[in-house]
Order: sequence, then structure tokens, then C-alpha cells
Amino acid sequence: SGKTTKGDVWLTDILTQCAWSAARTRDTYLSAQFWRLARRIGKKKAAIAVAHSILVISWHLLTNDCDYQDLGGDYFTRRNADRQRDRLIGQLHNLGYRVTLERPA
Repeated sequence: SGKTTKGDVWLTDILTQCAWSAARTRDTYLSAQFWRLARRIGKKKAAIAVAHSILVISWHLLTNDCDYQDLGGDYFTRRNADRQRDRLIGQLHNLGYRVTLERPA
């Protein structure tokens, strides 16, 4: 289900504001997650999803007593490099280019 459960409205408001702020940052995991989701499900639902991610991150940081290490804004492209390569080659083919790839020496 995509429905959110009932919870503290004050916490929801604060986390959603944090999510909107995180969406405006550059080269961060939360920003990349927001814009990746916003394309598919819309900005408001993406903000709620990022707010949930912030809550989960906060819980893990407090539980494990560790520091936050951002995965980076390019996390989703690094996660599946072959798919990214194939998508970019397809875009070049659609523009009328023939592409030959070679591994660097």
C-alpha cells in the first residue's frame, strides 16, 4: 500500500520540510532520490518518501551511534552502470549517431 500510517503530525511536517530542503541540495543521495521519484510519482509523494528515508536514516544513526555517510548524488547511476550505458547509447542512436565503445587500456 502507498498509504502513510497515522503518526505524529508535527514530526511529519518537520520531516517533510527537511525533505524539501534536501531536494534542493546538490550531489546528495536524498536529492537524487527525490528527483528520481518526482519524475514518476510527483513532487509531493516524493517529498513524503524522502521524509521517510530521513526518518529511517535518523533511526539508524541513533541506534548504531555512528556518523552519517552520504552515498552521493550519483549513487543510482553507479548502482547500475550497464543500464546507464545502454540508455545513453540508445539516446545517441535515436539522434542518428553510430556508437562504438572500447575499454580504456
